[in-house]
Amino acid sequence: MKARVWVPLVVAVAVAVLVVVWRPGPVPPSRANPGTDPGVARQQLAELQVKPRGTLNGYSREKFPHWDTVEGTCNTREEMLKRAGTNVVVGTDCSPVSGTWVSPYDGATWTKASDVDIDHMVPLAQSWVSGASAWTQAQREAFANDLVRPQLWAVTDNVNQSKSDKAPDEWRPPLESFWCTYATDWIAVKHYYQLSVTTAEQAALTDMLNRC
Repeated sequence: MKARVWVPLVVAVAVAVLVVVWRPGPVPPSRANPGTDPGVARQQLAELQVKPRGTLNGYSREKFPHWDTVEGTCNTREEMLKRAGTNVVVGTDCSPVSGTWVSPYDGATWTKASDVDIDHMVPLAQSWVSGASAWTQAQREAFANDLVRPQLWAVTDNVNQSKSDKAPDEWRPPLESFWCTYATDWIAVKHYYQLSVTTAEQAALTDMLNRC
């Protein structure tokens, strides 16, 4: 009689454990919500301080520690590759060994993680010249590893290299259908971190918002 009760109990506990272990993680804003509402973005843009872009004096990427370990042995880059891809398989070191990634900047599809970069929507250098130079190292580290705001994107590596540290008045994604999301998310990040925009940057963002 005890055995009949014990077996179902073990099965129930095992199922409960599996449910906890295999529960999907949080979906990043870049996939859960394709951009802030354009009306909200326009209001946020109007609230940003407009001023000339600062200088890069004193800037270095080392002042923005990035690819922190976020869970187990997984760092921020590896976590984003898992979140942004489809059917991603990772090795024991958390590095993706297979999967499919679609770059929102150009629409290209990749099956090798080495062909994909994790881009900062607002580049580190852009944040430096618009306010981050006055931040603490801890604040810059949080910005560089932000998995909550739409700050990190998995994109084609050479397209990311083309963007480099440019602002929207200097560079836009090749895929025009993504311009609306690009503008709303750039604004969302700058608004959250209270970074300034230039007049030219504001005009470029407004133009992209008008295409939403």
